[in-house]
Amino acid sequence: MTRLSQSVEQARELLVGADLADDAVVRDLLALTYERRHMDFSDMSPAEQAALVAERCEQLQPSAPALAARMEQAARAGRPFVAKFGIDPTGAEVHLGHAVPILVLDRFQRMGHHVVFIVGDVTAKIGDPSGRSDERPALTDEEIAANLATYRDQASAFFDFSRAEFRHNGDWLRQVTLPRLIEVTAHVPVAMSLQREDFRNRISAGHSLSLAELLYSVAMALDSVEVRCDLEVGGLDQFLNMQMCRKVMEICGQEPELVVATALLEGTDGTGAKMSKSRGNYVPLTALPGEIFGKVMSVPDRLMEPYLKALSEWQATELAILTERLADGSAHPRDVKKVVAGEVTAALHGVDAAMTARDEFAAQFSRRNYADMHDLPVVADLSLPVVEIVKALGFAASNGEVRRVAEQKGLRLVLEPGDAGPQQHVTLAPDEIREPLADILKSKLNGLSGDFYLKVGRRLARLGP
Repeated sequence: MTRLSQSVEQARELLVGADLADDAVVRDLLALTYERRHMDFSDMSPAEQAALVAERCEQLQPSAPALAARMEQAARAGRPFVAKFGIDPTGAEVHLGHAVPILVLDRFQRMGHHVVFIVGDVTAKIGDPSGRSDERPALTDEEIAANLATYRDQASAFFDFSRAEFRHNGDWLRQVTLPRLIEVTAHVPVAMSLQREDFRNRISAGHSLSLAELLYSVAMALDSVEVRCDLEVGGLDQFLNMQMCRKVMEICGQEPELVVATALLEGTDGTGAKMSKSRGNYVPLTALPGEIFGKVMSVPDRLMEPYLKALSEWQATELAILTERLADGSAHPRDVKKVVAGEVTAALHGVDAAMTARDEFAAQFSRRNYADMHDLPVVADLSLPVVEIVKALGFAASNGEVRRVAEQKGLRLVLEPGDAGPQQHVTLAPDEIREPLADILKSKLNGLSGDFYLKVGRRLARLGP
C-alpha cells in the first residue's frame, strides 16, 4: 500500500457518516489532506502515477498508458523524466486559477521527476495570445523580472521552486537564425495556428493579428526542443500551443512530448467565465485567510467538486463519497462548502489559519459577531473621505468602483454595541462617498458606543485605533 492510499483510507473513515459541521472532524480532515501536499509519491508505480495525473487533468495526450510507458522508458535509459512548464510573467498578481497547473506539476516533482520551468523572457514580449481579443502590450526586461519574482513568491505555497530547474528561453531563442526559423516553419501548416477560435474571431471582426502572435507557439515549441521535454503541463487554453510543441519536436527529429492540459478554474461570480483579474472574479494568493475563506464561500454550490478537484489533494474515491452524501442528504451543501473553503485557505496559510477563518466566518455570517474576527484591517485616520479609505484598504480600485458598490447598497457602517445588543447598519448613499468618514459617523451614529466597522460588499474593516 502506498503512502497516498494509506492517507485515503484514513480520510474515508472521516468522510463516511461523519458530521461535516463538526469543527474537530473538519480539522482532522484538513490536517490529513494538507499533509498530502508534501507527500512523497515516489513509491507509486509508473501506472499509478499516470493514473493520478490523468484523474486531475482535462486532456492527457496521447493517453495515461503512454505516460506510464514514457516514464518507464526514461528509467530504463537511466535518465530523468522531464516535465516542462512555461511561465510568461506578464502580470504581477497571481490567483487560484494560475495555481491549477502548478499543483499538477508539483505532483510530478514529488513523484521524483525532473521539473523544468521555462521563463519566457522572450515570449513574454510577444504575449501569449490565448483567448485575447487584441494584441498585448510589450513588456520591458525589468517588468518581466519583477513579475517573475512576484510569481515565485506568491505561488510557493503550491510548489517547491527550490527543487526545480529554471531556464530563460532567451538563452536559446536569441540565437535562432533566420535560416533555422525558416527550416522549422516550412513544415508547419498555417492552418495549425488558425485553428484557434480567438484568432478567427479577431480576423472576422476586423481586428489586427500580428505575425509575432502566429509565431508564439513555434517559439514555445523550440523551448521543448531545447530541454528535450517528455511532458508539458499547461491550462486547457494552452492545448493548441502544446500541439504545436509536439509538431515542432517531430520536425526536429525528437519524440513528441506528452501533453497534460488542466481545467480552467471558473471564477467566483458564477457566470461561467474563467477566473481572471480583468473580470474581478478571482481569489488572489496574497489575500488574508479570512478573505480567501469568504471568497470561496461566495462561489456557487455547483463549483464545489470542480474546486476540490482542481485545488486540493482529494482523490476520486473521496470525491465520490462526498457526492453521494450530498445526493442522499446526509451532508449539507453549506457544510461541504466550508470544507472546500478550508482546503483552499489551508493550502495558502496552514490548517490553524484555515480553522480560525472558518470560526470567524461563522461569527460574521452566523452569529454576526465581528468582534471575534482578529485579522481585520484597521482604519486609523477617519478624517479621510470614504472613497479614499475604501481604495487605501484595497477594497476597490477606483472611485467609480466605490460608487457602484454604494449604488448597489453594499457600502455600510456597522455598529456592534458593547452590551451584546443587535448590530446597527447604516447604508451610505453614492453622494456620501466623498465626505470624511468622521463626519458621517458623527451625523449618523453620534452618541452611540461600541465597535464600529466599515463594510464594502463582503469585505470588512474595523474603525478606530
